[in-house]
Amino acid sequence: MSAPLLKSDIPGYPCRRGKVRDVYDLGDRLVIVATDRISAFDWVLPTGIPDKGRMLTGLSRFWFDSLGVPNHFLSDDLTAMGPEFAARADVLAGRSMLVRKAAVVPIECVVRGYLAGSGWKEYRQGGAVCGIPLPAGLRESVQLPEPIFTPATKEEHGHDINISFDRMAEITGRPTAEELRRRSVEVYRLAADYARGQGVIIADTKFEWGRLPDGALILIDEVLTPDSSRFWPADQYRPGGSPPSFDKQFVRDWLETTGWDKNSPPPEVPADVVAKTRAKYREAYERLTGRTL
Repeated sequence: MSAPLLKSDIPGYPCRRGKVRDVYDLGDRLVIVATDRISAFDWVLPTGIPDKGRMLTGLSRFWFDSLGVPNHFLSDDLTAMGPEFAARADVLAGRSMLVRKAAVVPIECVVRGYLAGSGWKEYRQGGAVCGIPLPAGLRESVQLPEPIFTPATKEEHGHDINISFDRMAEITGRPTAEELRRRSVEVYRLAADYARGQGVIIADTKFEWGRLPDGALILIDEVLTPDSSRFWPADQYRPGGSPPSFDKQFVRDWLETTGWDKNSPPPEVPADVVAKTRAKYREAYERLTGRTL
């Protein structure tokens, strides 16, 4: 197991750093490097999760290859990215993607097949999620009669904000909103059906889409990973509570016990919590791809 990569450093290219990804601008293309950073409660933690970036990249590559949906991926060959990237193969291999540039649609396209997370909170308050009325008497984590599309705004800082479909249509234009709703639900259904056969429930997920110069909408960013989705082991699923999940819940649960106020820099994460979190990411990767890390 290698030491976690908390920051990449490639000279000669403009770089924009997100919570997890370092994005390098090559002019007509981008290189996305998935680091091992992990965030919780809108803070990037000082401790990384070894190989997390490789697992996220490997899962996205798997879905890009298997879903047959137009997307931004071009290559994971470091030599195609340029000599500065190829020279750092020891840290960049397996966690870097060369991708097409696209104009980002400023909406998180969330699809929910189960009633959990912020959707459950909204439902308890008013019986609806993002303006979509749901039947009365539903329990937490129950499977919905049909997947629902619940868009959210993309926020640079803090939580994304759930909005109605009509509000999305005001932002993107109605034809774009309707196309993204249809295509996001289609991709969710394809992925959820496959994952269920691997013993994984995709409770919900968020997609990001971009528009190419010719007007085509393509999937961008990461796709169907533990950072963008809520994955549950099917054999432990029980409606009426919050099932265990293949993501950073160990980290969140541990942080809740530390007395951290969530308004100041977070503490270092202990080795046992790091190991358990890494194991969850690895199990999701191996179950869904059928490959070992």
